[in-house]
Amino acid sequence: MTHLINPSIIIADDHPLLLKGLRDFLVEKDYNLIGSGKDGREAYNLIVHEKPDIAILDIQMPYMSGIEIAQKCANQNIETKIVLITLHKEKELYQKAKELNIYGYILKEFALEEIETCIQTVKTGEPFFSEKLKELIGVVFVEDSELNKLTPSEKKILKLIAQDKTNKEIASHLFISYRTVEKHRSNIITKLDLEPKTNSLLIWAKEHQSKLT
Repeated sequence: MTHLINPSIIIADDHPLLLKGLRDFLVEKDYNLIGSGKDGREAYNLIVHEKPDIAILDIQMPYMSGIEIAQKCANQNIETKIVLITLHKEKELYQKAKELNIYGYILKEFALEEIETCIQTVKTGEPFFSEKLKELIGVVFVEDSELNKLTPSEKKILKLIAQDKTNKEIASHLFISYRTVEKHRSNIITKLDLEPKTNSLLIWAKEHQSKLT
């Protein structure tokens, strides 16, 4: 492995335009690009033969996915640091990437924005997981245990808060007093460890609305 001042890089994507765009970008920025592939098999062969420092791979490709390549590299103790570029925002893929100790995970729509930061971070041995991805699927990273702290009544109130209901409307809807709603809100903020700002609970409820079934 070369010293990572200017790491050797291979790239692979089964979309010719995206592959060309990424290749042109890296060449223009003077990165040490040593190969590119148009499917998973080519990508894996490049990794085995060229032993690049970093492999930037599309997560879904013919013959072998980026995840499968990462799995094979891990099994064979190949030291190439894998960076996955994806259109997908599913929790399962993200978690799988984390389990495989993948070094980078970025969204295709922000790839050119984030790729430089990603490479600079990865070459120091630190992983880079897209902040934009975390923001977009932040909802799925909520541990269920956070919601398990809440009583059924508190969950109902949180769901109504997410629907932009006022304390007065919530009180009316649940046939409880305004003061009881306020008390519940205060308890929820404490249990979720939120800052007691005006909109902190509303923001949290909106972000995690899909969990409030």
